[in-house]
Amino acid sequence: MDPRILDRLRCPVCGEHLGQATDTSALRCPRRHSFDIARQGYVNLLTGRAPHVGDTPEMVAARADFQAAGHYDVISAALAAAATEAVARLEPSVSDVGAYPLVVDAGAGTGRYLGAVLAALPDAVGLALDVSKPALRRAARAHPRAAAALADTWQRLPVADASTAVLLNVFAPRNGAEFHRVLDPAGTLLVVTPDTDHLAELVDALDLLRVDPDKADRVTGSLGGHFTPVSSAVHRAELALTRPEAASLVGMGPSAWHTDPGALADRLAALSEPVRVTVAVRVDAYRPR
Repeated sequence: MDPRILDRLRCPVCGEHLGQATDTSALRCPRRHSFDIARQGYVNLLTGRAPHVGDTPEMVAARADFQAAGHYDVISAALAAAATEAVARLEPSVSDVGAYPLVVDAGAGTGRYLGAVLAALPDAVGLALDVSKPALRRAARAHPRAAAALADTWQRLPVADASTAVLLNVFAPRNGAEFHRVLDPAGTLLVVTPDTDHLAELVDALDLLRVDPDKADRVTGSLGGHFTPVSSAVHRAELALTRPEAASLVGMGPSAWHTDPGALADRLAALSEPVRVTVAVRVDAYRPR
């Protein structure tokens, strides 16, 4: 593991520094708590059993295929631009974080967005956190300067206090207290959520889950008073998809858990190609209070 990332990791049991074992198959702390590195490249920093297993292999595969086709590049570009601006503000800080900025993606999925941000920040390193092993197998290969760790983001994050320059949270749960703890005081939290008309055409045609109209207020509330909003922007793109691509889009999101497969297949078969779909996401930037 990149020593610049390892330097920011902390033992999830006792909070001590983690180091590479001599046989490189595990990370260990001075108190001899040990955490295995999977052959796919991610380290297991869970303590006990996670209350959920995250995205399934099928959901992860659908997301990887859809993202690889470039359909969500509008999100990648927005995050890369916002992260670049955030790090430029951080550099004058006396904190060590500015020397080699750490970007943490909490709920990273395949690591696609983390990889895009690192590509825009040549001096930065990245850490993908997720509870889904199928997702982490891909996130571990998302970028040469990224590492991946199995971790429950509802619990204490295995990251040092005030060690993170930019924290990404894309369509994922938000742990306001922990996000605040790991961010440098001059750092930035970037939260991506669906806007009200995100995928509206598919929502209507396929009877999918609808975006909560109070989503923006709930996001701010979920941060528990730990952050101050500093900017907000909606980014849009119009997609022309095949039916299989539309199926992948449905399969990679929360509707995959809540839609009857047979009924969904029938509705997908009835769609005319190309399937016109609106991508509309909100990118909110926050600073720690």
